[in-house]
Amino acid sequence: MIRICLTADPDNFPACVDDANALTRSIPANVHITSFPGLPQRGYALAVIHDENNNAKLDTLAGIPREGYGFSRNAAVRFGPPRFSAARFMVAGDAELQQVKMRYIF
Repeated sequence: MIRICLTADPDNFPACVDDANALTRSIPANVHITSFPGLPQRGYALAVIHDENNNAKLDTLAGIPREGYGFSRNAAVRFGPPRFSAARFMVAGDAELQQVKMRYIF
């Protein structure tokens, strides 16, 4: 499964756990596109994980991801997830396309 979290709240990025307005989506790993129609025009950030064992979380070993992950704008990862500002993109019209490069360490 691919798990996607879309949020406009910097305090809840990347987990979206306490964000009542976050949009989440789970799609089969062989599906490579999804959409979030009708978003208000503002800044958002995406966090994506490849949940290989379907346990609804990113598995880690000593803090190192054991499953694939990625972020909007392909924000760089250094000693933890990127800041919201690094992954932030603006929705300014009817469509905004983000291509997320998945990263695998193991």
